Amino acid sequence: MSRVEMVECDVSVDAAIIAAGFAIDARLVRDLMRKGLITSLCERGLDGEAGQYRLTFFHGKQRFRLVTDAAGNILERSTIDCDHEVP
Repeated sequence: MSRVEMVECDVSVDAAIIAAGFAIDARLVRDLMRKGLITSLCERGLDGEAGQYRLTFFHGKQRFRLVTDAAGNILERSTIDCDHEVP
């Protein structure tokens, strides 16, 4: 999977994409998510951003964000370091 897959209300993101955002090994992603060490938030765009989704992942002091269109094509990606642990 080279993009984000959206089926009804389910969103799937390839572990390699998340791993690249945090500069970690993709084999660690699933275990870190199960342990609650990587968490996520999905938001649907409104008005001028209708049809877009913002997927945000948190790990330690980092936030990795993807913006996609309704087909799951990645439009933007960014990673920032925060001054404190993120939820």
